[in-house]
Amino acid sequence: MRLAVRGAVQGVGFRPFIFRLASELELKGWVINSPQGVFCEVEGGRRQLDIFLLRMQTEKPPRASIHSLEHSFLDPAGYKDFEIRKSSGSGAKTAFIMPDIATCGDCLREIFDASNRRYRYPFTNCTNCGPRFSIIEALPYDRQNTTMKGFEMCGQCREEYENPLDRRFHAQPNACPKCGPRLELWSGSGKIRSEGDDALRQAAAAVREGKVLALKGIGGFHLIADARSEDAVARLRARKRREQKPFALMFPSLEAAAEHCHISALEERLLLSPESPIVLLKRRKESGGIAGAVAPGNPCFGAMLPYSPLHHLLMAELGFPVVATSGNISGETICTDEREALKRLGSIADLFLVHNRPIARHVDDSLVRMMAGRCLVLRRARGYAPLPITLKREMPAMLAVGAHLKNTIAVSAGSYAFISQHIGDLENEQAFCAFKKAQDDFRRLYAIQPSSIACDLHPDYLPTQFAEKSQLGITKVQHHFAHVVSCMAENELDGQVLGVSWDGTGLGPDRSIWGGEFLLATASSFQRIGHLRTFALPGGEKAVMEPRRSAIGLLHGIFGERLFENGSLAPVRSFTAAECRILKAMLGKRINSPLTSSAGRLFDAVSSITGMRQQAAFEGQAAMELEFALDGIETDAHYAFAIKQKSNGGSQSALLVDWEPMVRQIISEAAHGAPVGDISAKFHNTLAEAIVEIARQAAEEKVVLSGGCFQNKYLTERTIKLLAENGFRPYWHQRVPPNDGGIALGQLVAASHMADG
Repeated sequence: MRLAVRGAVQGVGFRPFIFRLASELELKGWVINSPQGVFCEVEGGRRQLDIFLLRMQTEKPPRASIHSLEHSFLDPAGYKDFEIRKSSGSGAKTAFIMPDIATCGDCLREIFDASNRRYRYPFTNCTNCGPRFSIIEALPYDRQNTTMKGFEMCGQCREEYENPLDRRFHAQPNACPKCGPRLELWSGSGKIRSEGDDALRQAAAAVREGKVLALKGIGGFHLIADARSEDAVARLRARKRREQKPFALMFPSLEAAAEHCHISALEERLLLSPESPIVLLKRRKESGGIAGAVAPGNPCFGAMLPYSPLHHLLMAELGFPVVATSGNISGETICTDEREALKRLGSIADLFLVHNRPIARHVDDSLVRMMAGRCLVLRRARGYAPLPITLKREMPAMLAVGAHLKNTIAVSAGSYAFISQHIGDLENEQAFCAFKKAQDDFRRLYAIQPSSIACDLHPDYLPTQFAEKSQLGITKVQHHFAHVVSCMAENELDGQVLGVSWDGTGLGPDRSIWGGEFLLATASSFQRIGHLRTFALPGGEKAVMEPRRSAIGLLHGIFGERLFENGSLAPVRSFTAAECRILKAMLGKRINSPLTSSAGRLFDAVSSITGMRQQAAFEGQAAMELEFALDGIETDAHYAFAIKQKSNGGSQSALLVDWEPMVRQIISEAAHGAPVGDISAKFHNTLAEAIVEIARQAAEEKVVLSGGCFQNKYLTERTIKLLAENGFRPYWHQRVPPNDGGIALGQLVAASHMADG
């Protein structure tokens, strides 16, 4: 029997598993890795061959995923034994590259066993765990194609590596203290202060003393500080230039995390999973001990557990929670090289715990939260990338370059879409270089020569400009349409859907700023059947970081110039008289005051009107705080709103969700001292009711929710509940972020369908 196995079957112990299974059934033949997957031939009695086929699928290694298994029966070839053949590097490269996998239980026991030769060795791994995507340089996944190629295995490691019955058989990063990578502790100037286990113990002592440690992990550097110390966290904030955005926490154990957070059974499974992401957890109100500066005003903690041997050893040494945030200055990509880290992080970290295993590409920690009983990935990186999304049809080789913020790129190969790890906001040259490296990386890894590039409509987005200079065919995909198609592709939806695409901003085909859209869409086209009522943004992009500007534009749409005579309104009070005169002139003459339908800016405006936040320290802060304010409040009450018909010219008309009745009620309630939490709950409920009403009028059963606003747990769960209760079939994201991290997938699929007409 000849078999071709495709899927996540490299770097997970699949060939040793095949060897052991064939040996047990007394079958002869061979197995080989190739860039397309795993291929094998087995020879023996027909009953044994049938058993082999069945057991391959039911007993495969825990991290393996078989996406296709083709088999055929042939005449006997006369094999004398079963062998694992040397990998082939020829042919199209469609095998899955495995993500970096958290330390398995067997390796964890070894590093804490004083009698084991890997006792306290921070680079311990086996075929079931360890670095993968962050070290691979080419397919197939063999040691000479990884950053471990420079480490010659000692006799004992070589024996494990070559023994098909050993769990380290062909574990490509296999190493031990004799032959593998080593730790060093550096001063801020790069001077070596200690090595090996002494380096780790001294690093732990420095954190205990309140110092900031830069630690080189699997996919890049972490900045680590004592999460119990207000001084240490405040110092890290000031140095990293991260004024208020929450920091992630690493707890030494699940029990330690449970002391500070509510953890459901599903959240516990995520924390302990091989993906080991940061999980957004509800913090315990009665729990103290974590510095207030870790997550100011936030009812949640972003919590994770140690996932590499180095993190396990450090956290066991410390025994208390630490801030473990990306090793960068805010707005930059994570550092991966120790010499680069000295330059970029030298003003932040007091000490550097480094090692000499090179990192092939930066891979941040993934971020997830439970949403409507399912895991929703908000940042897709370590543990998840670059596993593909399976598409419902074959696609030509294409590249999608994603959005300007929360950027990821994607490539198509056959019926798979491979999405990169989180790259980030392309706000500076360094981040743009990381973007260019990622697309080069994926083209090379999968040997893809794209026939065309998909990008956003916005001419000022750096990925769009990159696409325009590529000399390849370009397909421009509208931002909110890409959001909808991304969710459709993930949920394997065909035909027409009602797409609810709500986010901050995106350029519409009419060159206006969209963001609160209702699209009747297929994978190849869309009709904008409705949107939120538009309002002006005085100062344009300035409104992103100043919610009060969104509020002024919104209120101007209701009251006109009389707005500036009402000093009782919080957004008006936040500006000086001189500033108000300028804003009045800008709005009156429509100078740098573009109109938007943005749901994200509507959130900002309501936050400002209620007096919650006039200026933001990071994008989305006002909307997040509005969600936080309704914590613990349960009500079905909502405000009034109107659905109006808006003529688009000719015979077409669009549905307009008019927020004015709602905003007038919010102003009245805020003036009478209503709790902000009550206002927030009713505001969220109103938005969910408006979605259901548009769905009724559109008469489309399948409703797709996408865009950054659907990171909001309350809004998403409320909308899903109401849609289901009213006979609709709601769909939302799971493995692909609803924010701009999912745009590349939507661009890829939409461009392919658009090319087919």
